[in-house]
Amino acid sequence: MAKTHILVIEDEPRMRSNISMILKMEDYEVTEASNGREGIEICQQRIPDLVVCDVSMPEMDGHQTLQALKENRDTAQIPFIFLTAHGEHKEVRTGMNSGADDYLVKPFETDDLLNSIETRLKRIAELTSTKPTKEPTPKMLIPLGLTEREAETLFWLAQGKANSDLCILLDVKLTTIKKHLERIYQKLGVENRTSAAAMAHEFINKGE
Repeated sequence: MAKTHILVIEDEPRMRSNISMILKMEDYEVTEASNGREGIEICQQRIPDLVVCDVSMPEMDGHQTLQALKENRDTAQIPFIFLTAHGEHKEVRTGMNSGADDYLVKPFETDDLLNSIETRLKRIAELTSTKPTKEPTPKMLIPLGLTEREAETLFWLAQGKANSDLCILLDVKLTTIKKHLERIYQKLGVENRTSAAAMAHEFINKGE
């Protein structure tokens, strides 16, 4: 059985080497690229199962790389995980809204990297093993009686994001997130985020 192939796009040699070593120890096949342009060329030769990509890079940054992959039908569905430095909150939100599947803030724990990869690979496996489905979006949750902002909050909550992540993704303060969550729980008739996330997943799956 062929190994899962992961492309690591990172301009910092030590970081790229460390990520590759971690993934190889988990029995993944790893290909490395030092910038987005090189990563795109690799994808054109052989499509990876998942891409881990830094945001800030020379020649072609992470956002440009993601956009190029999304514009190509053959590579548009590749799971894509951003690596971002502290303070790049705007870049994170832009990337996630552009189609990235997840992001990790440097320095990150090994378990966080592996869990993010495993979650995205499991998701793509589920999609390919069933009937063709629409890509989930926050707007799918509006029929639950939510505002667009509440739907976006619930969407990312259902993706496993913590309140601190929601602050970054929605570009709002923690107090605002808590207010959104209170209204969401009330409208859905649930008591906590676990129940709200379960309801969101069930509703999205029905819509697909």
